[in-house]
Amino acid sequence: MDKIYRYFVQPQIDIKTDTIFGYELLIKQLTPEGWRLPRSFSEISTETTSKLLIATTKILGLKVDYCSVNVNREQLLDTRMEDAIIQSQLQLFPTKVVVELTEEEGPKKYSDAFLIPHLRKFMEHGMQISLDDVGTGDNSLDAIRCFLPMASELKFALQNFNSQNEDPDLQKKLIMWQGISQEYGQRLILEGIEDDEDAKMSSNLGINLRQGYYYGKPELLSLPGDEQYYKK
Repeated sequence: MDKIYRYFVQPQIDIKTDTIFGYELLIKQLTPEGWRLPRSFSEISTETTSKLLIATTKILGLKVDYCSVNVNREQLLDTRMEDAIIQSQLQLFPTKVVVELTEEEGPKKYSDAFLIPHLRKFMEHGMQISLDDVGTGDNSLDAIRCFLPMASELKFALQNFNSQNEDPDLQKKLIMWQGISQEYGQRLILEGIEDDEDAKMSSNLGINLRQGYYYGKPELLSLPGDEQYYKK
């Protein structure tokens, strides 16, 4: 039996205006236990992802400014995925597709110089670039410095830190990335906000753009004929 994947949508909130300004599309797999995150996103074929993305955005009647799609480096270089993302932008217009470059590594290594023209092609089609999980893993400042002039958005994920919110090191890192986002004129989205303490820290630092279970869990975006999966 073929594996079944669907996109879930999670709201991105602007606390200053108390509005949903965007959604992030998060792919999940149907398992005997219900919908779960795939063990590895790189295991999903580009053909499967691209077809699902086109089908999803075709019915996605969004009234928001942005719709984010996670793309790893392997997908970025695949022409089928590239075409699907461009088609999605056409279907979602005037909503802007945000290509969210993840740090997930594939089987091959690619230089930054090799990736840049592919990111620019999305920009030429009216899309924006987001750098995910800044400050953790492979997305240190030095590692993504060449992408910063191209990016319209940075995402800082609280869930990647074991420290408590009151940890000054965590706040210092947030303040640093806040300064970088201001320097480059970018949106800074704080994701992984799960409780009052997370929200309070965000407010104390003046970070208005937020994402996390505290504001809304990802919800299944069904395709025609999906009624059989509703109870999963």
